[in-house]
Amino acid sequence: MERMTKLTTEGYHPDTANLDLMSTAEIVKLMNEEDKKIPQAIAKVLPAIEQAIMAVVQALKNGGRLFYVGAGTSGRIGLLDAVECPPTFSTSPKLVQAILAGGSEAVMIAIEGAEDDLTLGEAELKKQQLTNRDVVIGIAASGRTPFVKGALIYAQQKGAKTISLVSNAHAVISQYADIKIEVITGPEILTGSTRLKAATAHKQILNMITTASMIKLGKVYKNLMVDVHASNFKLRERAKQIVCEVTSVSYNQAESVLEQTNFQVKLAIVMLLTHTTIEEATELLAQSEGHVRRAVALKKS
Repeated sequence: MERMTKLTTEGYHPDTANLDLMSTAEIVKLMNEEDKKIPQAIAKVLPAIEQAIMAVVQALKNGGRLFYVGAGTSGRIGLLDAVECPPTFSTSPKLVQAILAGGSEAVMIAIEGAEDDLTLGEAELKKQQLTNRDVVIGIAASGRTPFVKGALIYAQQKGAKTISLVSNAHAVISQYADIKIEVITGPEILTGSTRLKAATAHKQILNMITTASMIKLGKVYKNLMVDVHASNFKLRERAKQIVCEVTSVSYNQAESVLEQTNFQVKLAIVMLLTHTTIEEATELLAQSEGHVRRAVALKKS
């Protein structure tokens, strides 16, 4: 096994040898300066991120799913992104899922030893009945986590698309990835604490992957969240504001149409822009694969 001391993420930061002697102001200034390196590191891997997005879009279009696999902080970051997809884009909770070493208990309590079992990652994907239509993104700052490695090996055996998201170059798990996202954020100010820069970079990249994928799948019109799941007061108000913004109708008109569509924002917009019934607008959206612009264009053509 690769020695951990050789990893960039385990490196000793040359400017923080006296971290414990610094004032609070000095610590936060230093952390802020280090965090400025994150977008620069991400910029270097944008082509790989684009490839990942294209793979995810293709998979989801063909009935596949997206799985994030990780241990500790990496697993929790995957979970944060996965659980935001249903309310933001009205997706099924099964469409984007997070698999954590140690299971659901690992969300609240660190179960670090669970990451060292190579067979557990495979076992978790077997439970999900992984197929060749799915995508598996293995997340590991070190790039060597056995739990993640085992999952990627199994995913490749099943013909699923595999992606590594790591913070070290030439990472072990990248050997089992069709697409390698190796975002090098450098040593942490607190040696080895990858919950800092490495984790922040990974969260930003997962934001890119799911947001861009959902845009390409027609869940965004202009820059608006037209597939929002209006499950509470705040989101219902947001839905009304979106309909008002797009169609220029009054607040009361937007509310009335949304009530007719059971607060399906996209459907309400197409109805209003094309002056059609619920049934006609539903058919337009079906023909346009859920894209509002295409649905409106179909009516005009």
